[in-house]
Amino acid sequence: MRKKHSHEMEEAFIAFIRANRQRFYFLAYSYTKNEQDALDIVQDSIQKAMQALHRLEHFTYIKSWFYKIVVRTAIDFLRKNKRLQVTDDAQLEHFIPAYEDDYTDFDLTKALDALPLKYREVIILHYFEDLTLADVAIVLNVNINTIKSRLYRALQLLKIDLQEEETTDE
Repeated sequence: MRKKHSHEMEEAFIAFIRANRQRFYFLAYSYTKNEQDALDIVQDSIQKAMQALHRLEHFTYIKSWFYKIVVRTAIDFLRKNKRLQVTDDAQLEHFIPAYEDDYTDFDLTKALDALPLKYREVIILHYFEDLTLADVAIVLNVNINTIKSRLYRALQLLKIDLQEEETTDE
């Protein structure tokens, strides 16, 4: 797709934002867990994107390009407010609840919240935002093999292993 003229690009960007604003809010909220902070991040991301729109090569890249802006803005916000915590695998056992046979009260939101950011963001971008693993790698500026490893580890931590679940139900 050819590069659009700046006015066309701006109109297309505004339409893109309007059509997807809830998704961007959800993404920002997944980082901050605060409604107002998430709204601020989306607003800041839109402003940053408008200022950099002329650098976007082709409009077909808009989705991964803007997601990258939202993710970076959210991470910058957390760092600035000293709310970004780096958690290593040894500490994870304290955050992930022990395995229970009863899944009737399983709450995916709580399980996601318990994940360290580097795992949670891969799950959210891939499964909730429907980005390919290659696009997730671009958005997070990480090697695709690292993304695959994080996804695998996140799924392990969430205990999303259908075979294991089926064998415990028998």
